[in-house]
Amino acid sequence: MLDRTQPDPNQSAEDIASDGVPEHVAEDKPQGWRPLNWLKRAGQFFFALSFSSLTRRIVSLNLAGLVALVASILYLSQFRAGLIDARAQSLLVQAEIIAGAIAASATVQTNAITIDPDRLLDLKPGETYGGSDEYSPLDFPINPERVAPVLRTLISPTKTRARIYDPNGSLLLDSRNLENVLRYDLPPPAEKPGFVERGMTAVRTWLNRGDLPLYRELGPENGNGYAEVADALQGQKRSMVRVNARGEVIVSVAVPVLRSRAIHGALMLSTQGDDIDQMVTAERLAILKVGGVAAAVMIMLSLLLASTIAGPVRRLADSAERVRRRIKTRVEIPDFTRRRDEIGHLSGALRDMTSALYSRIEAIEMFAADVAHELKNPLTSLRSAVETLPLARNENSRARLLEVIEHDVKRLDRLISDISDASRLDAELQRQDAIPVDLRRLLGTLVSVANETKLGHDVAVEARYEGRGPTDPFSVTGHDSRLGQVVSNLLSNAQSFSERGSKVRLTCRRARGEIEIVVDDDGPGIRDDALERIFERFYTDRPHQGFGQNSGLGLSISKQIIDAHGGRIWAENRPGPADADGAPTVAGARFVVRLPAL
Repeated sequence: MLDRTQPDPNQSAEDIASDGVPEHVAEDKPQGWRPLNWLKRAGQFFFALSFSSLTRRIVSLNLAGLVALVASILYLSQFRAGLIDARAQSLLVQAEIIAGAIAASATVQTNAITIDPDRLLDLKPGETYGGSDEYSPLDFPINPERVAPVLRTLISPTKTRARIYDPNGSLLLDSRNLENVLRYDLPPPAEKPGFVERGMTAVRTWLNRGDLPLYRELGPENGNGYAEVADALQGQKRSMVRVNARGEVIVSVAVPVLRSRAIHGALMLSTQGDDIDQMVTAERLAILKVGGVAAAVMIMLSLLLASTIAGPVRRLADSAERVRRRIKTRVEIPDFTRRRDEIGHLSGALRDMTSALYSRIEAIEMFAADVAHELKNPLTSLRSAVETLPLARNENSRARLLEVIEHDVKRLDRLISDISDASRLDAELQRQDAIPVDLRRLLGTLVSVANETKLGHDVAVEARYEGRGPTDPFSVTGHDSRLGQVVSNLLSNAQSFSERGSKVRLTCRRARGEIEIVVDDDGPGIRDDALERIFERFYTDRPHQGFGQNSGLGLSISKQIIDAHGGRIWAENRPGPADADGAPTVAGARFVVRLPAL
């Protein structure tokens, strides 16, 4: 019987891993976890972005611009002004219609009969007393009881407030109190508004107030306190826009009630407190909804933009930090050069800078190692000579040891001078500003000095210039002292390898946007295996001179100077005539320097 607690040796690893799990569960579990993993990664990504200062600035600035735009639209929206004008015009038309209906329904009171006794005595037989006819149509007052039903019928569907004033400015009718025609009792006091309501009222008042006057509820006898009612009682129609204490816009119009061209009173129509504000609020809510959608889209786009900026910048900063700490021998800066933007340029610049930095560090390390090696040889020789000097038995041995000591001291002095010059070279080239250098004048001075001193050799120097004319300056950008050091070193080397009475030829010419300087000698030339090595630090190959007469830094320093000027330097042998066996011969050495022309 197979023990279920032990794995079957014939089972595969996949079967063992899914043993005891239903087949559909084993198949669905990885698929079920995929959305969770995706959400987890997205959460980590946005969490990392949210803590990025650059991301926060991008999102904040974009949202600030959008908020300023939406706020400007809300504040400067012309919809509110146009709505108020349209509402005022419609109220004027409505008021004129209602005023005409009120004038038509205004009649003399029929429940009062006036009798004149004198006129009764003057009646003739068959005549009837028709009452006093001293009331003309011009004296007919507005009857509130007859006008109230008409006003209720016309005002109820409009959701406006109507008030009728008599010619003295006293209130006759108010549509709020049509059930009791003349009810002047005030509404019960409202509850004290809360903090939120007060805040909304303050914001709404700030948005709506502007330069509008404040609306106040006047008493029944103070109808003339409303400017539009006062004008209407004078026969003129007028509209006014005010703001109440809750920040709600109140539009009111007043028209005279005329009958037979006589003013019987004034009709005042006004909007409810939230009538216009509801429409304005609806419009502002629509603007806010659009602003909210735009803000959501802007946040997403800002995060995507920040991810393309903050992420690469963070990676570049981390790599630069690792370079500073030098955790590894060589840290690679992320390569974003495929991006054609500032991030790509920054990545390329950092990569080039890091490569140059590592090259400089390696060069310094190699230079230190070479210096230690070169200084160790004369120091070892000097130490041996100093230790052997007390053991010398005769004057000849002591003199020979003193010569060795003197030779090693001079060699050390020469090495230290050349090493000091080489170590200061980079710093000096970076501190000094490059200026235009006239090579014709510089080379002429160097050739004159070489011919006057001849550097201990009877070898003359001849210069030739191949240009567009005798005044061609052969100008380059650089440091004249260091370029002069290069040419002087080349002339000195050529003279030291040339035989007495021969010449060193210096040629300066233009070559495709470059200035070429060629130094030829008639010496033995350079061995093929040494054409590249002669520019190495501390390398020297002078069989005709004693050991230690040269530091081997001259050509290395010259190459370093030319490289700093963006030029090239190389050595080659000048071919000579073939010998008796037909083999090629060497006529001498040639050093070529090319510098970018100004």
